[in-house]
Amino acid sequence: MSWFGGTKASSKPKLGIIYRIMRFFSRTLMSVWFRELDVVDNENIPQEGGIMYVAWHPSGLIDPLLLHASLPGRLSILAKHTLFKIPLLGRLIKAGGALPIYRATDSDNLEEAREKNQKMLEGVGKEISNGGKLLLFPEGKTHTDSEVKKAKTGAARIMLIALRKAEKENKSPPNIIPVGLHYSNSKKFRERGAVILERPMKLPDTPSIIEDDEMQKEHDRLWVSKVTEFIEAELKRASHSKISWEERRLIWQGRSVVYAERAIKSGEKIRRLGFAESVLGARRMRAGWEYFTANDPERIDTIVLKSKRHFEELDTMGITPFDVAAKPEKPGIGGFFVALIAWVWAAAWMFGLVTWSAVLGNVPPYQANYLTMWRLKKKGLEESVHATMKLGTAVIIFPLWWIFTSLAVTAIFLSKNSPIFILLNKHWLLTYFTQINPILMFTILLIWWPVSGKMHLNLYSRLVRSWLSLKRWGNWRKNKLDWDRLQKQQREIGGLLVTLGDSLILPGDPEWQDPLTAEDDFKHVSLR
Repeated sequence: MSWFGGTKASSKPKLGIIYRIMRFFSRTLMSVWFRELDVVDNENIPQEGGIMYVAWHPSGLIDPLLLHASLPGRLSILAKHTLFKIPLLGRLIKAGGALPIYRATDSDNLEEAREKNQKMLEGVGKEISNGGKLLLFPEGKTHTDSEVKKAKTGAARIMLIALRKAEKENKSPPNIIPVGLHYSNSKKFRERGAVILERPMKLPDTPSIIEDDEMQKEHDRLWVSKVTEFIEAELKRASHSKISWEERRLIWQGRSVVYAERAIKSGEKIRRLGFAESVLGARRMRAGWEYFTANDPERIDTIVLKSKRHFEELDTMGITPFDVAAKPEKPGIGGFFVALIAWVWAAAWMFGLVTWSAVLGNVPPYQANYLTMWRLKKKGLEESVHATMKLGTAVIIFPLWWIFTSLAVTAIFLSKNSPIFILLNKHWLLTYFTQINPILMFTILLIWWPVSGKMHLNLYSRLVRSWLSLKRWGNWRKNKLDWDRLQKQQREIGGLLVTLGDSLILPGDPEWQDPLTAEDDFKHVSLR
């Protein structure tokens, strides 16, 4: 994937060398963690003024790492103040853009914690008013629920401070930009993700400054409360918030059926959509679902029931809506052999130097990480921090193993008492390997282990894709499944959903106008 560059106004503050290293680390980690990653709608980033990015927090450490990697400019992230007291880590996260936050629950002296936190809010507000960029998770903590949790007031309080400072100093007003975080499964390795930047929020006018302190506090409190409600509503819209994961999954499956039906009717070839395209389709599906739920529930309930039964049947068969929709009328042997050749080709490369290097350099620490997570789960580790702990332990275990393996392999190749050294010196060409500078060899190996691991992942992804294609062609050629009935059933559902969708103006349509700030999509949906 290609990451965002900076905007025209992002030269302040400038990126320091440590921040660039930290962001490079975040981008490398995320590009390995996800097999597909889309970052879109950067045209929504204003060219002038500071920015506060707000996002929901469903995946622990994955969320800030992904946004730190994705968003342009120098990004500040609030972190517990206790982390800054840890040697080295404190300096690293500070250089990486982190700012300390003092929570009342982290201190025995509540009044002191509140005072420090207020100073922190004022400092952050000043930074945003000067054109800085801040990332906040207004829910306050990570969670595994399918819907956005109640937002805290901190984001609105910071923005009020920033707006007043910018107005006082005659600077461009800062903006709040909601960010949609979407994962196929953030807790699993090599899944898909998308970062969708929404348009800047329209905020109410800031309260005027008056002499009565108590009245001023009340006006400010009301403004903060209203903006907090706005932020929560925007996060629900940006994240496609639903009551249950079952509903979210049903929406995504319905989206794939609608896409397939439209492709069939237009004569286009059915293909695997990019994740960002899928997110837009899910947004349209959710908006239509919510509209009919509110205005004509009986009409949508029938389709939902049919869809649930169909998708449950596919699950029991181990196939997907894509398998049903993409099946050729007469699946010949040619497609099967093409898939077989692709699989054999990928498998052949798996036995090369790349894979053996990847196995030596990455399988032992991967297994150690797996065992660590297994033990933590047995001790009752909360599901909401699984991904965080998996990444955290990997960041420690993998580099340690790479250093150890690089030292060991260097010693094996260059030590005069090593059997490998003696064997290599028996051939005039191979003897040059024993004359490499030890520091140079160690450095090359230290770089090679992670590089070979990433190359292996790409090979493995091709192997898996070709295997799934091979398996799909095998299923298509079997007579055990009643493909005609399944296709007829799915096309009926797709036809009903398309008919409903065509009767509405939905997100992405030429006539669509984004709803006002704090209004959900379905409230702006209308009949044609």
